[in-house]
Amino acid sequence: MSHLELAATAAFVLLAAVSLACYSKANATSDAAYLPLAYAMAQLGVDNAEAPIPSQCYTKTDGVSNPCWTCHTRERYPNMMADVGLQLEYSFSDVGERNHWRNLFKDRRSEIAEQSDEEILSYEREDTYEPIRQRMAALREQLKADDYVGYVPDIDLARGFDDEGFAQDGSGWRAFRYKPFLGTFWPTNGATDDVFVRLPERYRTDAAGEPSRETYRANLAIVEMAMATPPDASEDVERIIEPVDERAIKVDLDQNGEFNLAQKIVGTPKHYVGAASSEKVSRGFYPKGIEFLHSVRYLDPDAPDMIAARMKELRYSRKRRDLDRWAVNYAYEQEFNEKEEGNLPVYGGSAKTGLLNSFGWQLQGFIEDADGRLRLQSKEEHRFCMGCHSTVGITADQTFAFPRKVPGAAGWGYQSLKGSPDVPQVGHEKPEILTYFERVGGGDEFRANTEMLDRFFKNGSVDEAKVLRAAPGGPDDIRALILPSRGRALLLNKAYRALVFEQSFIHGRDTVVSPTKNVHERIDNGNTGLAENARVFADGRLHLQWEWTPR
Repeated sequence: MSHLELAATAAFVLLAAVSLACYSKANATSDAAYLPLAYAMAQLGVDNAEAPIPSQCYTKTDGVSNPCWTCHTRERYPNMMADVGLQLEYSFSDVGERNHWRNLFKDRRSEIAEQSDEEILSYEREDTYEPIRQRMAALREQLKADDYVGYVPDIDLARGFDDEGFAQDGSGWRAFRYKPFLGTFWPTNGATDDVFVRLPERYRTDAAGEPSRETYRANLAIVEMAMATPPDASEDVERIIEPVDERAIKVDLDQNGEFNLAQKIVGTPKHYVGAASSEKVSRGFYPKGIEFLHSVRYLDPDAPDMIAARMKELRYSRKRRDLDRWAVNYAYEQEFNEKEEGNLPVYGGSAKTGLLNSFGWQLQGFIEDADGRLRLQSKEEHRFCMGCHSTVGITADQTFAFPRKVPGAAGWGYQSLKGSPDVPQVGHEKPEILTYFERVGGGDEFRANTEMLDRFFKNGSVDEAKVLRAAPGGPDDIRALILPSRGRALLLNKAYRALVFEQSFIHGRDTVVSPTKNVHERIDNGNTGLAENARVFADGRLHLQWEWTPR
């Protein structure tokens, strides 16, 4: 550890020791007492070294229920994880064999009963982002800049976004719409979310060095081409994009031999444009410096898509390093070898910098304190994020949301599920959510969502006709499949708020109402039972067939 890091750590530990009392309810109303970094700096140890293993990996399959296919699949360059074997056998380290996510087995019903509907509605409608934005800015000044070198919330969400999804505050952040990933990520299972993307400044300026929205739009369109098309597609693959004026960027994106208003990209451009024209484009990889901001929110039954004002978490990631093909292959090989040897995961960084994975990404997050204010996550709480963004076969350059962006102009704007159909994954014959229902036998990994079972399953079998109503051409969209009822939304909010009061996130942050049954408390490595029943699927894909139509 460098002298600077030692000094910074000492400063934060001292700060934490002085200010931990600020987290009592007696001081909840004092702005001066709100120190978002104190808790994380006081929690230096790690109890669960296998926190990167998500709770869903402890699912009981009973030989027939397979949610594992959504994340664990065969290799497709540049993702060389090839972890489809985890569908066949449990393969945990000695530490990982015990399910550390003890909150899965808690009964929250009495704590839920103590909260009225009016109380939880009032709670979820409070803005918790603006206070941390202001407080972190002030705290950074007080600590004289470099003591805290992590992410300082810098987007003014209150000012909103324009019709093209650009933040009105000029910060460079842009909102995009996407199809939520499967299972846990659906609102019916506990939370809503949104995601924003930002490219470095040189991608936002023209060749003369002047700020240029057209240049920025073009570079984001190229990123969309590189990341939202399957990496194993042919070189002449096409992607619908928002209209881009090729005359402004002097690049023929649609390959029609002239500069016009391009509405698609044909093939992969060799370079980005404007001041970033020296930067090469690599299919399946984001450019160095790209940032993502992801808020996880409560469910407001009266808001569009139930996206509440209150955040459960604020997650940030930034690509700090570029890896060439050799380095990517080596990183995956090391990940595989470490797992084979049963070694525990090791990550660089800390709570105050964010954790760093082997693929060049920095990840950092904020979560609610006992009073509902956002605070920096502890080092152990940060480890929760690392498994899904480092070591699974399904991701595209370690990410989920952007490769699932709605194509073109319709995909730029604040997150909305309205009009979004249930399309299949690439190479699949049936819509994605229908496929999930059929392979899992429920609406979540643990088959604990009784509302989904009642809605879409008849005597244990999927009501295919009902689910297909949300397919392209049907009368519904995916909201009919993945949004909960009003009653369930409030129930889930109350259950999660009980967890917030308890501050036991190191034991799990799943939204649990009553003890979860279809999950192992401990696993003996070996056969999952899925292969014997022909329930192993090596065709899981992150990318979607947006232009698919039912036969």
